[in-house]
This record gives sequence, structure tokens and C-alpha cells, in this order.
Amino acid sequence: MKKNVHVVGAIIENDKHEFFCALRNPNMVLANYWEFPGGKIEEGETPEQALSREILEEFNCSIQVGEKVEDTIYEYEKFIVRLETFKASIIKGEPVMLEHAEIRWVPRNELLNLNFAPADLPAINKILAENSRDRVKL
Repeated sequence: MKKNVHVVGAIIENDKHEFFCALRNPNMVLANYWEFPGGKIEEGETPEQALSREILEEFNCSIQVGEKVEDTIYEYEKFIVRLETFKASIIKGEPVMLEHAEIRWVPRNELLNLNFAPADLPAINKILAENSRDRVKL
């Protein structure tokens, strides 16, 4: 039986309409995939609390969590993930790369150029649908 994992991701957009993306390092689960950063929800946390904590721990900045964008369940080879993504904005600090292989601000029209983890794709489709007809097939 596959393990179920509940995680959250932050869709952070700057004033240049670029999105904050992080490349998982080779030692992480789902290595070398891009993602909207976040992490696991710990016992007793709301998704919003977990997201704020994870961004602070992994990127040394504080965020304001906004509206939910997507709630996706995706079955990987070894586990099943439930990914809740939320819009968020940085309220203190600038992201610093502490755990990931790379971080970058990506324009909306270039999101599909990155090799995102499959669970992130429904959220990307929603972002792209806001201003465009670009979509990626799952």
C-alpha cells in the first residue's frame, strides 16, 4: 500500500508578474523537478500555517498566504500526494536558497519551459488560464 502525503505549495507572484519556483535538489524525493515551494503539513497545523513555516525554513522569508488555487491528488510510483496550492506574497525578506538546487523568478509564459513535478501541473493550468489559453496535458 502506498503512503499518503499531504503537502502545500506557495504560488508567489512578484510585481513583475513572475512566479517564484524552486528546483528540488538531487537528494530530495522527486529530485530535479521544479515546484511551487512548500512542504508537508505537520500534525496540528492548518495548510496555511504549514506553508508559512515551510517558506520561512526553506527560504528565510515570511509570506502572507492568500486564496487556495488548487487541491490535487496525484499518484506517484511510491506514494500518493495531496497538494494544496495557495497564492501567497512575500511580506518580509527575500528568498534565500537553503535546500534547493536552484531558485528563480519565472514569467508566466515561461512556466511550461520548466520540468515541474506532475502534482504541480493542475495549479499551473489554473495560473495560465487566468491570462492565456496555454495548457499542459496531464
